[in-house]
Amino acid sequence: MNQHRAPEVLVVGEALVDIVRSGEGDVEHVGGSPANVALGLGRQGVAVALLTRIGDDARGRSIREHVAAAGVDVLAASTTADPTSTAVATIGADGSADYEFDIRWDIDPSATPATARIVHTGSIAAFLEPGAGRVRELIARAGDAIVTFDPNIRPALLGERDDAVRTFESIVPLCTIVKMSDEDAAWLYPGAAVTEVLDRLLCLGAEAGSITRGGDGAILASARGAVEVPGVAVAAVDTIGAGDTFMASLIHSALRDGIPSTPEQLATAGGRAARAAAITVSRAGADLPWSRELDGPFEAS
Repeated sequence: MNQHRAPEVLVVGEALVDIVRSGEGDVEHVGGSPANVALGLGRQGVAVALLTRIGDDARGRSIREHVAAAGVDVLAASTTADPTSTAVATIGADGSADYEFDIRWDIDPSATPATARIVHTGSIAAFLEPGAGRVRELIARAGDAIVTFDPNIRPALLGERDDAVRTFESIVPLCTIVKMSDEDAAWLYPGAAVTEVLDRLLCLGAEAGSITRGGDGAILASARGAVEVPGVAVAAVDTIGAGDTFMASLIHSALRDGIPSTPEQLATAGGRAARAAAITVSRAGADLPWSRELDGPFEAS
């Protein structure tokens, strides 16, 4: 199991329980973008530790068991006396969803292993105080580690856009690789082209940037050039976890091959990530691929 090895990757961010509420009752699933990234890395055979915030309750235990099945080591400092965070989606008769969040976010930035080659963070963890400030403190002292970041914007949990942009732009200079979706880019920078947002990431200090575009693939860029990676045609079941799968794959590529810099390296890393995301999209829920699936044949539609 991966938790018996020194972690190669430290993931810092929220883990929560998604509750889908409908006329047929409640269904609960483990969620949280960083937790999904940790799960995806564990399933690819990476030794990964997760610093999060979960309660010593049934939901917290379900999160721990879910990611531990992929070999993820949930650090002891992650458990608190508060209840585990939840996100409730109430499904109306017309299929629309109303969301209600009960999120508490804070961490002890000193409770982290020193061996990680990559530190990843993002999503609610990067924006919700008091934990967000401690996340920035942690990645600011990451030393020689590669730092990866996915803002995974959740407008319902953010205040004014200008404040969120300032927070985002205070984090990017601390990061090596930044991945975001075209929806993230449009919310943060209304009216800006994807290529303009990528240029902004690089000017702020990221060494490589990626913006995903759903079924249309992704664009990846560095100071040495940019490439477009096509999407992988697949019969989509749902898109839950697709972006987290893409991020986990980029991290895995950086572990194996180093920071992608040349157009060829960007294309290779992006192609792997698109293929991994297509596997997740082809099945229900955030069911990220295992290494055996990524190494074997993939039947696209």
